[in-house]
Amino acid sequence: MALLHARNLIAFPGGDNASDTLIGSVHLNRTALELWNFTLYSNGTLSNGSKCILTFAPHAPAYLFPNGSFTNDTSCYSPVNPIGTRAGIAIGYAVVFGVALVLTLVNLNKHGSLHLPAEKRFYPIGRRWQWYWASWACATAMVSLLTCVDVDRYYLPELPLVLTNFFWYLMQMGAMAIVWEAVRHWGSWMERQFIDPDPFALRDDDWRSKIEFWLPLVFYLFLWLNFFMVIPRNWGDIEHQRYPEQIINEAMPTATDTRFKVAAFFLVVCWLITVFSLRHSIKHYCPRNRGIINRIVGFIRYMPARFMLVVPLAAVVPAYQALIAWEFPYSPLNLEGDQAAIYAGGYTPTLLILFIQVLFGFFRPNEDLELQHQRRVRGQELDREMGIVHKPSWWRRMNGEYIPANESMRERLDRNVREINGNRAPAAPADAPATNPVELGPVSPTRPTAKQYTGRSGTRRREREAEIAAGMLFPDASERSAAAMARRHAELMMDGPPSRAPFGGGSTGSTNQPPQQIRSMLDV
Repeated sequence: MALLHARNLIAFPGGDNASDTLIGSVHLNRTALELWNFTLYSNGTLSNGSKCILTFAPHAPAYLFPNGSFTNDTSCYSPVNPIGTRAGIAIGYAVVFGVALVLTLVNLNKHGSLHLPAEKRFYPIGRRWQWYWASWACATAMVSLLTCVDVDRYYLPELPLVLTNFFWYLMQMGAMAIVWEAVRHWGSWMERQFIDPDPFALRDDDWRSKIEFWLPLVFYLFLWLNFFMVIPRNWGDIEHQRYPEQIINEAMPTATDTRFKVAAFFLVVCWLITVFSLRHSIKHYCPRNRGIINRIVGFIRYMPARFMLVVPLAAVVPAYQALIAWEFPYSPLNLEGDQAAIYAGGYTPTLLILFIQVLFGFFRPNEDLELQHQRRVRGQELDREMGIVHKPSWWRRMNGEYIPANESMRERLDRNVREINGNRAPAAPADAPATNPVELGPVSPTRPTAKQYTGRSGTRRREREAEIAAGMLFPDASERSAAAMARRHAELMMDGPPSRAPFGGGSTGSTNQPPQQIRSMLDV
């Protein structure tokens, strides 16, 4: 590695004459080298401050022109070394993170699907954020790990060392956000189950709701403060690890400056907010406990199993960032850092958080489907309390209550009319087609209909309209009703004295009948 190449100035070796030098078994123009201020270093590089080339075989230049340019030269910042320990471990981790990404997308499709209408109080994106952040963590981890290949292969450290740490810090942010969103959404899911049986069980303007509104804002505030402390900065000094003096004077002070220390503190605040959110949800949506000891026991008892694993793992993320902000030998910013510490403290906690989330995601059902199941269970319990016994599904088919899926509205009304008439088909007129539709059919001109009411009584008008509608929908019943009313009227008119003629009219009806015989005073 570059640190092993001691960067010391050495004189140009002798050549065939005073203007010639032999470097890497190649004769170069010494006069041109001195004219363009090239210096030979003990690590096998030739540099003038603006250009650096390798001088050992097979990368040595073939010829030097008087203008200071070389033929077939190789830059010092080229991947000429074989893959080392850091790159070999990184490739293995990258493959595992790729598997985690695929499984994360499967869980996103499972838990992000909607099976109930979206509610304003519980947005669908709320359940998806933890999987979005998991995808972010997988993607940034894979970029960081694959870039480690060039960190090992570059002869002198340059851009790959910066890129691998740039995406590593973004992965750390994603790991904290995964745990936060998992905890926050679990509280939202508990609230949803709490108010589903009774929407008015919880208020929308109490202290509980205000805390749940402000906590996400405070968390992301400190998470983005961590981002602004780490990412937008001058990364050039991290590349200056080409010899021991440069590491001590430039790289180490930059990697352990105040900004990295403050960034680690912001992640600690994010972790504390996550724990507070978990405690808040358990307090309001789980059975309450009295006393300090009972509250601690209840906090552990009602905490989901996955949070017992991912919350402590999330604490490792800020702890490791704080460690490397003070101890440069364990930092991934160090080109020759401790590989065991880098992968155990830098990548393994995030990887474990991802797989724990994925594993529990496969076992947990979709929340909409689970809510539907809970509603069915509550409905069955209410039916049992009220003594309602639902018939099995085959009962309706056996008793003719099965409704075909493709049945039209006309056929449904026709079936309802047959049920009212004793499951008898309506009698068809002589000149009507065989189908004889019931509703919206033509009204026969000989069919008696009720006269339209022209009076002022609204009640009577509505009764007459209902009578007209009934006569059109159920003509047989209307005809039978009209005939029954006619018979009743005839029966009422059979007994008693004849009706009087109008004033001024004829009296033939009374003179043509025999005189009334009075038998008692009751007949008068």
